[in-house]
Amino acid sequence: MFTGIVETMGTVAVVERMDTTASGGGGFAVTIDEAGPVLVDVNLGDSIICDGVCLTVTEFNEARTSFKVGISPETLRKTNIGEWKAGHKVNLERAMSAGTRFGGHFVQGHVDTIVTLAKKQPDPPNSLLLTLRIPPPHPDTDNTDFLNYIVAKGYVCLNGTSLTVVSVDTAARTFNVMLIAYTRSMVNIPLVEEGQTINLEVDQIGKYVENVARSMLVSSASGGTTSVFGQSLEGLVEKVVRKVLAEKQ
Repeated sequence: MFTGIVETMGTVAVVERMDTTASGGGGFAVTIDEAGPVLVDVNLGDSIICDGVCLTVTEFNEARTSFKVGISPETLRKTNIGEWKAGHKVNLERAMSAGTRFGGHFVQGHVDTIVTLAKKQPDPPNSLLLTLRIPPPHPDTDNTDFLNYIVAKGYVCLNGTSLTVVSVDTAARTFNVMLIAYTRSMVNIPLVEEGQTINLEVDQIGKYVENVARSMLVSSASGGTTSVFGQSLEGLVEKVVRKVLAEKQ
């Protein structure tokens, strides 16, 4: 679990699409340098969120300045890690500890989808307003429409950064976030150019609420038919509709 408060920015040193070493695991691996602040107490197997992706440390150097992580095929499908190259700046945060101040929001490091930076514009005197476009439902994301979980003044996690949503344009499938001067200096999002992608994790609370509501309305035990609660709700809605129509006559 993470907070979305970035501790430091590391730099991609090596991208190995087929790392046959023990720490590479015979697959895609990335080594990230200039990562000292998140490695002071690191152990093999620890989790570090890298641009919003929870990854496992498989190797680190003696000086504790660089580390390696292995990337699964599923992670490559859901994130923009496949686009990383040497020199890419990466937002880094260690997993929460019991004594950590909880300054952001609940972040799992499980990226839902990637969004495109549609527009980047200054918001004087010192802020930056970003407009991000979220893709429509797709089989690769189980046909989930993640726009449904984004609400004005709610949370999103962009490249591992906890940010507040300014506004949402449902028709355009876009939402806005704002970066204050301090945040701009601490994260890599200002380095992203229009048309490039950013990893998005929506607020997980919305997912849980939707799941509970769906289970209340639809009974899986009866083959997906409307539950008793759902039938009661339908009856109530029909009653209200009839009343409104009668009043208009």
